[in-house]
Amino acid sequence: MAAQTLSPLHRPLHHLKPKTVGTQTLTAKLKCSRIIITSKIRAAVIGGGPAGSSAAEALATGGIETFLFERSPEAAKPCGGAIPLCMLDEFSIPHHLIDRRVTHMKIISPSNLTVDFGKTLKSHEFIPMLRREVLDNFLRLRAERLGANPIKALVTHIDVPTSNNSPYIIHYILNNTQNTLAVDVIVGADGANSRVAKAIKAGTYRCAIAFQERIKLPDGKMAYYENLAEMYIGNDVSPDFYAWVFPKCDHVAVGTGTVCSKENIKTLQRGIRARVNSKIRGGTIIKVEAHPIPEHPRPIRVRNRVALVGDAAGYVTKCSGEGIYFAAKSGRMCGEAIVRASESGNRMISEEDLKREYLRKWDDEYITTFRFLDLLQKVFYGSNAGREALVELCGNEYVQRMTFESYLYKKLADGNRWEDLKMVMNTIGSLIRCNVVGREMDEFDKRILAQI
Repeated sequence: MAAQTLSPLHRPLHHLKPKTVGTQTLTAKLKCSRIIITSKIRAAVIGGGPAGSSAAEALATGGIETFLFERSPEAAKPCGGAIPLCMLDEFSIPHHLIDRRVTHMKIISPSNLTVDFGKTLKSHEFIPMLRREVLDNFLRLRAERLGANPIKALVTHIDVPTSNNSPYIIHYILNNTQNTLAVDVIVGADGANSRVAKAIKAGTYRCAIAFQERIKLPDGKMAYYENLAEMYIGNDVSPDFYAWVFPKCDHVAVGTGTVCSKENIKTLQRGIRARVNSKIRGGTIIKVEAHPIPEHPRPIRVRNRVALVGDAAGYVTKCSGEGIYFAAKSGRMCGEAIVRASESGNRMISEEDLKREYLRKWDDEYITTFRFLDLLQKVFYGSNAGREALVELCGNEYVQRMTFESYLYKKLADGNRWEDLKMVMNTIGSLIRCNVVGREMDEFDKRILAQI
């Protein structure tokens, strides 16, 4: 899309829109009186990942003129790439985009106790594994086909209006040229280091760092990971999260993450490579990736006519580190909220509209899940004692069924009160038993780390 420099009329719902005559585009800066006044609101989505693309699709199909900014469409965020099964139908994701259908998962404790985590999956159930560059490109192109206007450019800053009826001015660089765009509404989907969040003074949050290597394995070793994913926990791979080996089309993603020990991320990556050395020996590293990941929602996610979604809002769960589904879901919910509140673009929206139609609905549906997983991470990931207890609990089929049903379908599974009570008692028992194991493993970790 060609760059546009637009000078807004300072009235609600009215902006100058360029009129094309032959091959010449006339804008407000040109000496030409042929301009069109439109009373439909205009929206900009900053960031073209799952959150931004889903928001842009909802806005465009809802009748709102939508601009989708993405600086690097070819780039891929470091990500395990797992999505819940329900996301395929909910977001109409074609099955040919799936690299692997994971039906077996292993979780390995600090003492190398291994549990097969997936015994309760039904014959038609699996965890879809995708590459982010493939998924992101599909969602972005679909939003464009449905009416969103793509702008491949770097947003440098945003002028925030001083009145409720004035537009936001987005400054961006396209083809080494400074440009501006006037819009009524902004959806910030530009990740953990969000410029949109800074512009509206949305507050800060703690970030983890994810580090990942893509490793192409010999055919014989790749066959081992055909439908298998592995999670490793222990101080040697992360003091507050887990490390992973996730299969992709022709390689595996081997990575780890941490909040409290970011300066040691490369040491922790060597730790996971040491744990899986026999399985990846002979492999070739084809890509190294690192990226910040938010640890909790931002203090402010809506201000005036700006809303944050996805990582920019802090929608990554503790314990599991899941973010793709919640990014796409928050983007769609926000886009639909703007369409509803603006009556398909025919009236200006307010901060209260965004809070009512987007933020409160989001919190009502998901905030309990985020808080529960935050609690689980504090209980089980804070020490090797807790990690040993977690793996021990994961061997219970009832725990597995509840976990997978909640994850795959994004709704609380129907539980059994008696089984729930037993699960609580087993948790307490595991924590008590593993306290001794945990102390022993802390010493084991010190020896392992000394060898790395």
